Amino acid sequence: MEEIRNIAILGSTGSIGRQTLDVIAEYPRLFKAWMLVANSSADLLISQARLFRPKVVVIGNEEYYGYVKSELDDLPIEVLCGAQAIADVVTRPEIDTVVTAMVGYSGLAPTIKAIEAGKKIALANKETLVVAGDLITRLLAKSRSVMYPVDSEHGAFYQCLMGENHEDVAKLILTASGGPFRTWPKEQLEVATVDDALRHPNWSMGAKITIDSATMMNKGFEMLEAKWLFGVSHRDIEIVVHPQSIVHSMVEFVDGSVKAQLGLPDMHLPIRFALGLPGRLPTDQYRMTISDYSHLTFEKPDFEKFPLLRVAYEAAERGGNVPCVVNAANEIAVAAFLERRIKFNDIYRIIHAAMSWVPFVEEPTYEDYVRTNEETRRYAATII
Repeated sequence: MEEIRNIAILGSTGSIGRQTLDVIAEYPRLFKAWMLVANSSADLLISQARLFRPKVVVIGNEEYYGYVKSELDDLPIEVLCGAQAIADVVTRPEIDTVVTAMVGYSGLAPTIKAIEAGKKIALANKETLVVAGDLITRLLAKSRSVMYPVDSEHGAFYQCLMGENHEDVAKLILTASGGPFRTWPKEQLEVATVDDALRHPNWSMGAKITIDSATMMNKGFEMLEAKWLFGVSHRDIEIVVHPQSIVHSMVEFVDGSVKAQLGLPDMHLPIRFALGLPGRLPTDQYRMTISDYSHLTFEKPDFEKFPLLRVAYEAAERGGNVPCVVNAANEIAVAAFLERRIKFNDIYRIIHAAMSWVPFVEEPTYEDYVRTNEETRRYAATII
């Protein structure tokens, strides 16, 4: 019988975290939720801990520590709090796999610690590679750690590339649904509301990533993530809009052949794939009937209507700390939009301003990334 793998879920109360727990529950003889981490969703974290009985629970927001600890006091669960505790616990020898599903920049430090500890990493926090792809790549090269993508698009790339030679790859074709504003005229985006932006046509995701999908910043981040995960130039990554979200991505090879990975728009599939590697986990759930999807369409993205796509490619071209600036400004701007303090198109304006204001660092260290992140956030907050 295969030994049970202990899983640490960073961001267990978010969309990816909850679906990861679904997969763990589906295969109780293969996986155990050994560590659960949440930032502020204390009640849901407590419920998850009572159901899955992890060895360790960490609440990031220290204000909730006393409450979480008292609510779990009758169970043999170690309760910790704070960002340092998250980074420390992922190094424990009992943990086999770390699922990094924390939102945004907060996932960087614990991911670095997990790499240094040689853990298998199921990466759902794309911002880690967006912000510090060069640093993460260098750390992985020196570690026994391996990193598998949880994004449906990057999981698709991984599957299409299995058994292929890297030098035979001509380009990666990254598919995008187009989000809720795909058919809106550009002028109408000036009056787009938060409710409009949260109506994603295909995927059920957290609020932040749903807004990123509406601006198509998410697709720009996925381009940057793919650049580092698969060692290709950003110039060899093409984004195409595929409204049905059935083809999750494609790879074109030097002989003109194209391989595509298809599946339903359901995150359980890439999570199951990432946790199951190097094999596949059999399931009777979420099967796709190809005849139900006989009409699949593809179109070019509108870089004028969605200028953050252009920003992402510019960030990839300039390199250094520029992607870190873009990510930090985006996090501040999206939060302000969700709080209805700025308009939809102001997200782009704030990011563009930050790219011009924050000093450029060509070869950033970890400390440079920390400083860039802090400076950008302060600047973005001042212009909102």
